[in-house]
Amino acid sequence: MERLKLTIDSTPVEVDPGSTVLDAAKKAGVHIPTLCYHPELKLEGSCRICVVEIEGLKNLAASCVYPAANGMVVRTNSEVVRKTRKSIVELLLANHPEDCLVCPRHGTCELQDLSHQLNVRKVRFKGKKREFALDESSIAVVRDPNKCILCGRCIRICENTQKVSAIGLAGRGSRAVVTTPFNRGLAEGPCVACGQCIKVCPVAALRERDASEQVWKALGNSTLHTVVQVAPAVRAALGEEFGLRPGALVTEKMVAALRKLGFNRVFDTQFGADLTVVEEGHELLHRLEKNENLPQITSCSPGWVKYAEHFFPEMLNLVSTCKSPQQMFGALVKTYYAEKFGIAARDIFHVAVMPCTAKKFEASREEMGRDGLQDVDAVITTRELAFMIKEAGIDFANLPDSEFDLPLGMSSGAGTIFGVTGGVTEAVLRSVYEIKTGKELEEVEFQAVRGFGGVREAQIPLNGMTLRVAIVNSLGQAEKILNKIKAGEASYHFIEIMGCLGGCIGGGGQPFSKDPDIKQKRASALYRQDHLKRVRKSHENPAIKELYRSFLGEPNGDKAHDLLHTHYRARPRY
Repeated sequence: MERLKLTIDSTPVEVDPGSTVLDAAKKAGVHIPTLCYHPELKLEGSCRICVVEIEGLKNLAASCVYPAANGMVVRTNSEVVRKTRKSIVELLLANHPEDCLVCPRHGTCELQDLSHQLNVRKVRFKGKKREFALDESSIAVVRDPNKCILCGRCIRICENTQKVSAIGLAGRGSRAVVTTPFNRGLAEGPCVACGQCIKVCPVAALRERDASEQVWKALGNSTLHTVVQVAPAVRAALGEEFGLRPGALVTEKMVAALRKLGFNRVFDTQFGADLTVVEEGHELLHRLEKNENLPQITSCSPGWVKYAEHFFPEMLNLVSTCKSPQQMFGALVKTYYAEKFGIAARDIFHVAVMPCTAKKFEASREEMGRDGLQDVDAVITTRELAFMIKEAGIDFANLPDSEFDLPLGMSSGAGTIFGVTGGVTEAVLRSVYEIKTGKELEEVEFQAVRGFGGVREAQIPLNGMTLRVAIVNSLGQAEKILNKIKAGEASYHFIEIMGCLGGCIGGGGQPFSKDPDIKQKRASALYRQDHLKRVRKSHENPAIKELYRSFLGEPNGDKAHDLLHTHYRARPRY
C-alpha cells in the first residue's frame, strides 16, 4: 500500500493511509497540543485546541480528525494558529473555577498544562461560573460539573469502550452539560464505579471519593489495630508519583512507606490472589466434572461484576462464586488473623490499597462482612496512597527496603500477575493443570493468554480434554462475547473478564500518565516479579497450604465457602 507523503512545518514525512494530520506531526517530531483527543478513544475534534493551517484550506483544521493526504503542506505554529489556541484556552478558563491551588488535579491538570505551554498569562474574557451541586452519591466516584470543560472524553470511554453509558451530554450551546440519565446521582444509574472516566478526564470534573482522612483517623487511634493489604498493580505504578521511571517495581519501598505511615501490619493482596486461584480452580474442576454453569467467568473485577448485575443478570449463574482477592483477604483478616493473634475483629481497622475505584464499592457491599462488621473498612487508590506519603513528608525514593509481614505477606508469582489482563487465567491454569493431571508443568508461562487484545482465545490440553479459555479486556468487549454466548455462537469453559483496559494496571485509581506505553511497562514489571519469585504457582504457596491445613479445611469445603464465596444479584439500570 502506497504511503502518503506530506510536509509538516517544512519537514517531509511519510505516513500510512488512514492517518490523521496529528499522526503525521508526531511522526515528524512536531508536538501539537490536544485536549479532547485521547489515544484510547474515538476521535471527536470538538475542542479545536489542535488546529493547524493547511495550505489551500480556507479555515483552520482540527488535526486530530483531519485526514492526511498526499502533497499536503501543514503549518502548526503560525501566528493565527497560536492566537486561536490561546483564545480557546482563555474561553475555557473564563468559565472554570479559580481554585487551582486546592484542586485535586493541581500539577496533573491538562488544562493547567496547556495554559502554561501556550503562555497564557491573562484571561481577556469574562464568563459565568457554573454553580452545580457536587454529585457525591457514589461511594467510589465524585462528579463535579463545575470543572467540566465538555471535552467528552468521559462520555466516549463510558459509552464506547465500557458500553455502560452512565453519563452523557445534555443541552446545547452554553447550556450543554455532561450529566447522568434523568440528572440523578451516579449511584442511581448503571455506573459500575470502574473509574475509567476519571482516568481520561483532563481536569477534576471526575475524581475518586477520597478515603485518606478516614485512614488517617484510624492510624491516629491507639485503640485500633491497623492492617493494610496492597494489590499487585500498585507496586508497578506507585513509583511514577515520585519521579521514578514508569514500570519501576517499588515493592520494598512501598512496604517501608506503609510502616512509616503507622500501620501495625503490612500484608500482600497477592496472598489473597493465591487463595482465589485455589478456590476458583477447584470450582472450575467441579463445574467441568458436573458439566454445569459453564463457562465459568471470573469474579475478581468488581466493575465487571456490577456490570453483569446491571446488564446481564440472566448470566450471573456463570460468574464464579469466589470473592475477589481483596475480599477473601478481608474475610481472613477479621477471622483467621484475628484468632491467630488474639485480636478482636471489632478492634481491627483493615485498609486495602487498590489500583481500582470499584474496589471502594465492592468493600461496601452488604455481602462482604459478618456480625455487623465489614471485612475491609476502607479502600484507597494508588493515587490516594501517594498523597498520604507526600503529606507525611516521607522521602519515598530513598527509603530502605522492607518486607511484607507473615503469614499473609507470602505469595507466589501467580498472585503477582493477577494485576495484568490474562493474569488470572494464567494463574488458574498453572494450578488447575497440576491439580487435575498430578503432573508438574514443564513451562509455567502460558504465552497464549498474554497480550492486550480485546478478546484473546486459547485452547489448553488438560488430561484428555481441551480447555477452551477466553480473556476479555474491557467491558465493551465483554458485551460482545456474552452476546455471542447467548446466541450460541461461542463456546468456552473459562472466561476472564477485567473491567479496565489492560487489567488492574490500567485501573481508574492508578497514577495519571501521558506515556502511550504505560500499560506495557507496568505489565512488564509484574511479569518480571513473577519470574523472580521462588514459588510461581498458587497451590504451592506454603502459607496457603498451612491456611487450609490449620483453618479452612478442604478447598471449596464448607468453611471455605462460608468465608471465601459469595453471591450476586440483579440490579436495575436506573
